[in-house]
Amino acid sequence: MNENKQKRNELLAYTTIKGLNSRNMQGYYAEDKEEALKIALDLIEQESTITMGGGMSIDEIGLKNALKAGNYHFIDRDEMQDKRKAMLAAYDADWFLASANAITQDGVLINIDGNSNRVSAIAQGPHHVLFIVGMNKICADVDHAMKRARNVAAPINAQRFDIHTPCKQTGTCLDCKSPDTICCQFLITRYSKHPNRIHVILVNDDLGF
Repeated sequence: MNENKQKRNELLAYTTIKGLNSRNMQGYYAEDKEEALKIALDLIEQESTITMGGGMSIDEIGLKNALKAGNYHFIDRDEMQDKRKAMLAAYDADWFLASANAITQDGVLINIDGNSNRVSAIAQGPHHVLFIVGMNKICADVDHAMKRARNVAAPINAQRFDIHTPCKQTGTCLDCKSPDTICCQFLITRYSKHPNRIHVILVNDDLGF
């Protein structure tokens, strides 16, 4: 990565971490995927019960595979026949893993969900929530973050599924009410009522979408 871009990303990350801290959330900066994985594994206690919502960034830093191979109770809904049971297990988990659709420079997290299991677990239930977030997801403010979530993250995410939404065809949000819509619930996390519950690792890389 270009030295100037790396320096700018580091400065922006610490600005965002300051914002997170002011909102009763813990922020961390990782120079690369390897450091992000190390920070995550340092945070998650051995023998913890862990589950996750959809999150490409979690896979990209190798966290999912590391937890499945380690001394943890990782509940993988992709390997369970009863998907609802796997989703409900999140609400009593020690750790819930996620990635934000966008985050503002002052630490507000934006997430959109279709089934709503991910945003509901972020809001309430698991003892801890750990976000893995690439620097590509930092936006100036809530308005820009919401636009990113709707016009960048959602249309890309739609390509992964066998659905028929306008954004899958056009590449941009048309504020649809399609039966297949993946934008059912919008969650703005501006403050954590519970100290030490929400942790955000900002990674100096482009992760997820």
